[in-house]
Amino acid sequence: MPQPRIVLVTRRFWPLVGGAEMVMANLAVEFRDLGCDTQLLTAKWESQWPNEIIHRDIPVSRLSNPRQRGWGTYKYMHALAKWLKTNKDSYDAILVSMLKHDAYVAVRIGQQLGKRVVLRVEGAGETGDCNWHTNARFGMKIRKRCMLSDHVVGPSDATMDELTEAGFDASRTVHIPNGVGIPETASSQARIEARQIIAEANYDLTTMESSRIVVYTGRLDKKKGLVELIRSWPSVLENWADSQLWLIGEGPDRDLLYQEIKDLEVRSSVFMPGAFDDVTDLLRAANLFVLPSYTEGLSLSLLEAMAHQIPVIASDIPGNRQLVTHGRTGRLVPVADVTALGNGIINALQDDHSAVMAAAAYSDVKNKYSIRQMAQSHLSLLSGDGA
Repeated sequence: MPQPRIVLVTRRFWPLVGGAEMVMANLAVEFRDLGCDTQLLTAKWESQWPNEIIHRDIPVSRLSNPRQRGWGTYKYMHALAKWLKTNKDSYDAILVSMLKHDAYVAVRIGQQLGKRVVLRVEGAGETGDCNWHTNARFGMKIRKRCMLSDHVVGPSDATMDELTEAGFDASRTVHIPNGVGIPETASSQARIEARQIIAEANYDLTTMESSRIVVYTGRLDKKKGLVELIRSWPSVLENWADSQLWLIGEGPDRDLLYQEIKDLEVRSSVFMPGAFDDVTDLLRAANLFVLPSYTEGLSLSLLEAMAHQIPVIASDIPGNRQLVTHGRTGRLVPVADVTALGNGIINALQDDHSAVMAAAAYSDVKNKYSIRQMAQSHLSLLSGDGA
C-alpha cells in the first residue's frame, strides 16, 4: 500500500522558529524519509518574503497573511481554503499544528473533499490551545469544528488532560510524545570543535575552552522565564567571570529582554544571536541547558538538549516533570524563582554528578522519544491505520 501524500499546515514557520515550528519541520523531513510525498503550508508574514521556498528539501508555500489584525487572519484562512481546494489532487491527508484558525479551515475542507485531517495540540496551560479557545474571539466555535477532525494528537499528559476536560471524544484523541533525532554520543573534543565553528560564524560567541556556556533555545518570550534567567545571571558571573549565556531564538519580547540585559550590565556575557535552523553545534558547545518556562507541553528544546547529553535545568511544571526526574535525569527548580534558578545553574556547573544525570537523560530520550517513532505514529493516523 503506497504511503499517503501529506500536507502539513502551520501558520508560523521558518524563519519564525519555536518548538511547534521545529516539530513540524522535523516531521516533514521524517515523513519524506519514510517515503511520503510531503509539502508544507504556512503564512507569509512579510511582504518581501518569497511565496515559495525549499526548507530541508521540503517544498513550502507561503499564503497571504496581511498584518492587519482580524483582516490578516481572514485573508490567511481564505488563502488556505483556496489552496487546499485547488490542489486537492496533490495530497491525501492534512496535518495541522495547533487547534486554531488553520485547523478550522482544514477540518471543513477535509470533510468536503474526503481527506483525513489530524490536528496537533502544541501547548498546555495558559498558552495552550484549549485555554486559547476560552479566550479568543470565535474560540469555542473553532473548538467545536476541531472536534470533527479524524484525530487530535496531544504530545504530553497535560495536553491530553486538557483535551478531555474540554470535551473532546476520547476515541479521537491520541497521545504521541514529541520526538527528536538521536545523535551519537559526543566527545569532549566535539565541544571544542563546536565552539570553534560557532565563533567563526558569530564573533560575539567566541569563548575560551574553560568558559562555562549556558544555553536556552526557543521563543524569546517572557513567559519562558527568560527575565528571571537573565536576573539570575549575575550570581553565575560571581563564580565564573568568563561564563556566557546564549538565548537562541526570536520572539515578541526580544527588546524587553535586551533592556533587562542592559539594566543589569551583563551585555558582555549574555547574547541573543537570533534563530538557528539547526542547534546541534550550539548544544554541543554548551555546558548546560536551561528551560525556565512558566508553562510547557512536551518541550522539543528540552528533548533536544537531553538527546545531546547536556545537563539540563527546567522549571518544575507538569510538562517538564514528564521528561525530567529531579536528581536522576536533571534538575527542576521552582517557577519564576530567580534565586533558586541561579543556585541551580551554579550547582549544575560545578557538580560532577551532572554528567551522570545527562547520561541517564540521553538513555531515556533514546528509548522513548525518537523522531522516527513519533513520525510513524502520526503516519498511522494520517493513513487511517490507527483509526
